[in-house]
Amino acid sequence: MPTLRTLLVMFVLAIAVSAGAFAADTAAKDFVTAIYRNYEGKDAKGLPLNSPKIRALISPGLLKLIDADEKDAAKRNEPPTLDGDPFVDAQDWEIPSFVIEVADKGPDKAEATVQFTNGGSPASVTLLLIKLNGAWRIDDFVGADGSLRNVLGRKR
Repeated sequence: MPTLRTLLVMFVLAIAVSAGAFAADTAAKDFVTAIYRNYEGKDAKGLPLNSPKIRALISPGLLKLIDADEKDAAKRNEPPTLDGDPFVDAQDWEIPSFVIEVADKGPDKAEATVQFTNGGSPASVTLLLIKLNGAWRIDDFVGADGSLRNVLGRKR
């Protein structure tokens, strides 16, 4: 039978683990919220995917796939596979508000699901996040057509 001391140690460890997961979720949610504030409201401009500010928020692996898709499309004189904004899974948007839910997916990984109404229709995008050098980065976008990483990877 566990002693009172053993139970107390287990309780303290459980609180510490919960607090760590909560802190990760809070930081990941703050990261995603800061991005989506640029899409909220009638005249929201969004964030151009080719801007240095946004490129710094995307993992190097996903950026490599996006860049390769753009280069291949330019060679063919065609639009790239990614021809909309992956943050809203659309080319145009009018988003009055959004709700973000974050799930811890292990060490330095999280999944943020962003739900919103775009032009009167419900929509959602899931961002798969990884922590690189102490900062959250987007490693994939999952929208109505599935994983951007998978779609772009198949094109290679």
